[in-house]
Amino acid sequence: MCGIIGYTGTKQAVPVLISGLSALEYRGYDSAGISVYEEGIITIKTEGRLKNLTNRIKAGRKIKGHTGIGHTRWATHGEPSERNAHPHLSSRLSLVHNGIIENYQELEQMLSSEGYRFRSETDTEAAAHLIDYFYKQSKDPVAALHAAARAIRGSFAFAVMFKGDRENLYAVRSGSPLICADTPNGSYLASDIPAILPFAKEYYQLPENVVAVLSPKGINFFTADGAEIIPEKSQITWSVEAAKKCGYNHFMLKEINEQAEALRNTVLPRLRDGVPYFDCDILDRNIEEIGEIKIIGCGTAMHAGLVGKNVIERFARIPVSVEIASEFRYGNPILRKDTLVILISQSGETADTIAALELAKSAGAKTLAIVNVLGSTISRLADYVIYTWAGPEISVASTKAYTVQCAVLYQIAFKLALVRHQISEGQCRDLCERQANSLPAAIDAALKMSGRIKRLSEKIAEYENLFFIGRGIDAEICKEGSLKLKEISYIHSESYPAGELKHGTISLIDANVPVIAVITVSQVLDKTISNVREVKSRGATVFSVCTKAAAEAVEPMSDYTLVLPETDEIFAPVVAIIALQILAYYTAVARNCDVDKPRNLAKSVTVE
Repeated sequence: MCGIIGYTGTKQAVPVLISGLSALEYRGYDSAGISVYEEGIITIKTEGRLKNLTNRIKAGRKIKGHTGIGHTRWATHGEPSERNAHPHLSSRLSLVHNGIIENYQELEQMLSSEGYRFRSETDTEAAAHLIDYFYKQSKDPVAALHAAARAIRGSFAFAVMFKGDRENLYAVRSGSPLICADTPNGSYLASDIPAILPFAKEYYQLPENVVAVLSPKGINFFTADGAEIIPEKSQITWSVEAAKKCGYNHFMLKEINEQAEALRNTVLPRLRDGVPYFDCDILDRNIEEIGEIKIIGCGTAMHAGLVGKNVIERFARIPVSVEIASEFRYGNPILRKDTLVILISQSGETADTIAALELAKSAGAKTLAIVNVLGSTISRLADYVIYTWAGPEISVASTKAYTVQCAVLYQIAFKLALVRHQISEGQCRDLCERQANSLPAAIDAALKMSGRIKRLSEKIAEYENLFFIGRGIDAEICKEGSLKLKEISYIHSESYPAGELKHGTISLIDANVPVIAVITVSQVLDKTISNVREVKSRGATVFSVCTKAAAEAVEPMSDYTLVLPETDEIFAPVVAIIALQILAYYTAVARNCDVDKPRNLAKSVTVE
């Protein structure tokens, strides 16, 4: 979740780059930088928000140059600092990068043996030196970029300036988006349309593994075999205001659609030799010190903890309890020397969670924070921290932060299970590979079902009361689905383990109270089907969200059935929550609610 801008043409480059970075700052705000071709390549980088960069530029001499690249960063490798900020330099070039280079450690070893020195903690610097290495051999920027693209595993979008090449910019991508635009005033490239919206009305989506050469006079595109192609142009139809949301009507919808990318950004950097590695003593070197786990959070973060409890106990066989932060601090909790307290917060500033953290530390328990914001209070106070790298989340209703919190907890479960010999190394690698690749693909497939989900939401929007039911981990997914629906659509919604209905709650079921049944766990399929039959017999309209394997059994008693994209059963609940988020979103839209800013709610709850 970083931002790229590039320009070459008749204008001064610095104002164009700053304008583009301002439009992209929502994608990353822990550091920023630019490189501009003057007599040579001039690079300025700063830690923190974009204003720090603009202030430094204003305080220095005026940079005069017509070609440049810029970047605003949300850190994935290395802490926020000038040293880790982009652009990254090598002897012959300056480069900015979005994405994750999975084999950067292998590349660093090879390049170090060739005499390259590494000054940052990022994976990006390996790419800069790798392109430099191939350019030194070929003296051809296009050939060097194609050679580097073949050698890199992972996702990337590169924008590059070469020394001695005053007017041209070069770009290539795989997995991460990059667009280009040619205008009478020059050529632009960017990671998102908002960066170029003030300057262009149409653009090219750069095809994968095609090198774009941008000059003041236009753009040329070259495939790996040297052929020149002309991609199809697309029109920009957004207004500037809409562009802040990248064309989506709401930030929530934008953030729902960013979840596959956010998951990859969170999972891939933590795989070493195919198994989880956290750079965290308690999880990488001292796991034997963990006898029990307590997971603490509020709202959506607590719901992620419930998913974590399920998968940690299933795979690692360690007892886990999940507690609401505001209750934990007043509940006289029992904390042992071998207790690991995991605290989950998107912002890292949640007041009740901070108080729970302080209590746990005062009792001598080990504390591990799972947060999304670098330098936040919880990240600073905890003994250990794992960042989720979801990128900025603007909408009050959390979506992608929840998904990546679950992703980290899955990784913790796999690591604990491996070290405790509950699974083999081969099994661990297989689980991690499926989480990193198959799961994002299933999420993307679920996002493509939005049209059908929207039609279902229009029916749900007519009701004022609703129940979610499920068993096992599905019951935990239902809690989050119910919260999403109630917080943005204002429909009164409750979630119950399906087997609990007959112990009282089923008395509320009638024709005016629909039921959403989530069914992904094959072990309890027959039991869940029986519960669906019970609510159907009381007159409820039933909406089933289920796997393909469950569809045949549940369809005869469902009024509406949404079959999820196929994925491994262990990850199916994560795919189900994507569908429930989309359902909540379109229900709120149908009810004319303020989706991004629901009444009475704030993004970060910093008071009790």
